[in-house]
This record gives sequence, structure tokens and C-alpha cells, in this order.
Amino acid sequence: MRTAPYPIPAWQVLLDGQDLTDRLAPRLLDLSLTESRGDQADEVTLRVHDHDGRLALPRRGVTLQVAIGWRDSGLFDKGTFKVDDVEHSGAPDIVSIRARSADLTGAVRSRRERSWHDTTLGEILSAIAAEHGLRPSIADSLASVAIAHLDQANESDINLLTRLAKRFDAVSTVKAGTLIFAPIGAGVTASGTPLPGVLITRASGDQHRYTVADRDSYTGVRAYWSDRRNARRNGVLVGTADNEKKLQATYANAEEARQQAEAEFKRLERGTAQLSYRLALGRADIYPEQTVTVRGFKPEIDGTDWLVAKTTHTLDGSGGFTTALELERGGETKSTDAAAA
Repeated sequence: MRTAPYPIPAWQVLLDGQDLTDRLAPRLLDLSLTESRGDQADEVTLRVHDHDGRLALPRRGVTLQVAIGWRDSGLFDKGTFKVDDVEHSGAPDIVSIRARSADLTGAVRSRRERSWHDTTLGEILSAIAAEHGLRPSIADSLASVAIAHLDQANESDINLLTRLAKRFDAVSTVKAGTLIFAPIGAGVTASGTPLPGVLITRASGDQHRYTVADRDSYTGVRAYWSDRRNARRNGVLVGTADNEKKLQATYANAEEARQQAEAEFKRLERGTAQLSYRLALGRADIYPEQTVTVRGFKPEIDGTDWLVAKTTHTLDGSGGFTTALELERGGETKSTDAAAA
């Protein structure tokens, strides 16, 4: 079999289990798939020609299974999505289909009222996972964290998971039927195995943008908590007070205030350096939370440990396949506690 002189993109789309790839391929305008970490659902957008009016519009709520890659190296399964937006426009007539990750729709977005007492973070997360038929995959360092009290007041489970992830600077996401809750940068798959690191060279892409904001970065974060017994408001400082950021909320106790301050400090440190990069040849094997090493840029860029925050894979009808990456500073965060009134 003769090898093609250039790489050829490949993709597959199944609608409610029926393979429509061959039918849609001649009509394809573009297929875009965005993968994010955290509470944002992965999203796929498919646009196809309907010049002859023979395309039926899919119903909202049907499932869309998507795989992308290259013909010579195979496809990467990108999961199952649920169609939530269908559009027909013209002229020329075009059908646009948008679908979100099927695991982050439905009951997980319904509001609830309940509370937890004297439990652990792992027990709360495992209970939520079980209610939605998900398998919990919770980092050991977080599963054992004690939770004295937690309210879910007119709040969906997905919002609660997002709030807990922010409190502990963690990734809270659902992949392949698994609720994953792990520290940002831990880089694990749905099965709990580590994600492989990625090496990217300057020659791999055609566009990049690097920004750094060390000059105005905070040196510490102060969070406040309410001491009801002594009727006073106390503070917890993580980092140093030279140029501190003060969180506006008042938390229930010193432990929660410290957790919130530590999480915000880590977010601030990661945000001091960001790199966006578009790969000329798409990499369907790159996922959010993978660690990235880059080569061929400025020493400051090459010397930074990078972490994938978001990927956008785009295929078009003319045979192009690119991957846009949003990277942020990774690595370990160093912080200290200091109580303050």
C-alpha cells in the first residue's frame, strides 16, 4: 500500500450509534472539539453543507460519538456528547450541530437542598458520584480532608463540585463515566493513571503568544473567617503581606479560610505566565492537565513548566487539522500560613 506524501486527517461521527462519517464527509465544512478542565463541559461543533436539502436535522438530546486523528496513526476516541443546539441557515444552506459532554448534562445540573456534617471530602464526592451512576476517582490527598459542615442551598451538583474544586484548587470533571477530583497539575486519566508528558518544539506550530505578569503579581492571599464565640473577624495569610490580595468572602472557620487562601494563591501563581500555541499538525492525543515541555522559544518560555488548561481541535473540509493549546504555568506552588487578625 502506497503511503500518502502528506498526512491525511481522519474522523468518525456516530449519531445514536449509527456511523454517519461517510455520509457527512463530502459535506464537511468543519468539525471543532474543545476540551476543558473543570466544570466546563467538553463541546463539539459540526458544520456541514445542505446544498441539496437532503440532510435531516438531528433531534436535540440524541448522542454524538466523536473520534479524531490521522489516517496513518489512527483515531482517538473523544467521548460521547449530547446534542443541545441545531441550526439550519442559508444561503448557502448549512446545518450546524453543537453538542456537550453527555456526562455533564441532565440531573447533575438540577438544583438541590441538603447539608453534610462531620464527614470527609471523599465521602461527599463519592455520594454525588453514586447518585449519577458515576465511578469516583478522588485523589488520596483530598479524599481524607475533613469537612465539618457543608451546605448545598438551591444549588446544582455541578455547581457544588465547582465550588469545592475552587476551594481546594482541584480539577473536578467527569470523563468516561468517572467523576475525577484531583489537585490541578496531578494529571490523571479517568482510571487514575498518570497522563504522559508532552514535548512541543517551535517547529511544530505556526502561531504562539506568551504573556507574563510577574511585575504585578501578588505575594500573598489573606482570607477571613468568623469567630462567633469571640465575636470577631480573624484573618489567615498565605504567602507574604508585601503585596497581598484580600478575599472578600468571610468563611465559616479558620481551616476553610486557609484552604481558600491557599487555592487562590496557587491560581495566582499559575496565572503569572500563559502561553497559547497552535499546532500546524493536530495532536488529538493532547488533553487538559497534561504537562508540557516546549523547545525553541525564548529561554524564559523554554524554562517554564507548562500545564494544558484547554485544547481546541479543528478539522476542515479542505483536509486541515490543527490543535490550539492554552497553557499556564505548572509546577509546585510554595506557600506558608500566617494568622492575622
